[in-house]
Amino acid sequence: MKQSLALRQGMGLTMTPALQQAIRLLQLSSLDLHMEIQQVLDSNLMLEQDSDGPELEIDGMADAPAASAEEAPTEILGEVRADETIPEDMPVDADWGDVFDDHVPVSSSSSASDDEGLQDYLQANLHTATSLLDHLMMQARAAPFDDEEAVVAAHLIDAINEDGYLEDWPGICERLGEAHGISQACLEAVLAKVQEFDPPGVAARDLAECLMLQLKQMPRSRPGRWAAMEIVETGLLNIARKDEAAIMRATGLTAEDVRMGLELVRSLQPHPGRPFQAHESDYLMPDVIVTKKNGRWRVALNPEHMPKLRINGRYQGFIKRADQSKDQLQLKQHLQEARYFINSLESRNETILRVSQCIVEEQRAFLEYGEEAMRPLVLRDVAQTLGIHESTVSRATANKYMLTPRGLYELKYFFSSHVATTQGGVASATAIQAMIKRMVGGEDPARPLSDSTLADLLLKEGIQVARRTVAKYREALNIPPSHERKAVA
Repeated sequence: MKQSLALRQGMGLTMTPALQQAIRLLQLSSLDLHMEIQQVLDSNLMLEQDSDGPELEIDGMADAPAASAEEAPTEILGEVRADETIPEDMPVDADWGDVFDDHVPVSSSSSASDDEGLQDYLQANLHTATSLLDHLMMQARAAPFDDEEAVVAAHLIDAINEDGYLEDWPGICERLGEAHGISQACLEAVLAKVQEFDPPGVAARDLAECLMLQLKQMPRSRPGRWAAMEIVETGLLNIARKDEAAIMRATGLTAEDVRMGLELVRSLQPHPGRPFQAHESDYLMPDVIVTKKNGRWRVALNPEHMPKLRINGRYQGFIKRADQSKDQLQLKQHLQEARYFINSLESRNETILRVSQCIVEEQRAFLEYGEEAMRPLVLRDVAQTLGIHESTVSRATANKYMLTPRGLYELKYFFSSHVATTQGGVASATAIQAMIKRMVGGEDPARPLSDSTLADLLLKEGIQVARRTVAKYREALNIPPSHERKAVA
């Protein structure tokens, strides 16, 4: 093979570090963004958080090299140009003060130490109590167990999972029998005592035993207790099916006794260990806030997610243009990175605001009338309206939330496919699901609506969908099929 050199021309798109940073910041959630900002503040001495100044400042921007179109293309970042003409009578108001450089953003709340503030937040929202294991061991130490029984109780409690169920009962019996020579009768006796511990239903080996243990610990005078025990003993399948006739045949109970028994069974706790699990409260902070004022919908970014950053003027004053020493080069590098980061944050806010404004404009009917008025909308529609790339819309709506008078929704919620109507229009999948939910909610429990019937009812309202499509939407709503919803008299 003969080797040779040749020149070849070609065109390609190279993503600069500044562009990569802007794209990465756009797809971050608010929590991840705050963590990213804190990391940059810790590593870049030129950046500082402005908590007192009236506006976000970038000192000496005239000296900074302007970003080229390649570094920040309008198509990808959804940038709003200053020379764009904005109509005076817009259908949806946007808080453009959050976008342009002359705005006065509200500073985010910050403590003297962000690390301490984060720890305080976690501690305040982490609800911990005595663990289930400790709670049971405390009761075991107070129980009148002999040495052998205490060993068995410790093994049993250690095998109880977080939901309060005893796992691998046959394996426990085999291991304790082989290792300690403990008889099956002793194991059963200790298990019976542990199952009397608090919380009721703990150490059960299955759901039926869990429910029965809770019923046995109730006072004998509790109305419906005896009937509930009879119902549980006959099996849980009829309870799930709500087949009262089958329960009456299996137990010999009257209709009134069955009703009282089922009501008591449904009040039991199927997961007795859940109250002892530590859990962190899930708080979602909106990225965008939508309000209605004077008959117009207004879209604004949440100021809590818009920390004000600025260039540290003191360190910037140390920079000497002619000096090319190592320290000077590092200061200049930090300054350039700080400017890029601030510009990326501003671009992120601009894109999220514009995308949110477009969503609200398209979904005003939903905001006014509810889910059944939701219009079909896909990412491509927003991208074409704003003149940006579809992937940019996807990043701008990922893990972002909008607070509306109807509740808190993820931006992705407002996007759904469309289904043709008999009038030649289209309806969104979300609206059809809302209609199915309304129809099922108003059905006769003795004669629940089948998927075919639901499809016929939708057709009468102008929505032509196949039975299998109705089944898909019904399953997405976690609505069981008609034969499982039927309440047998």
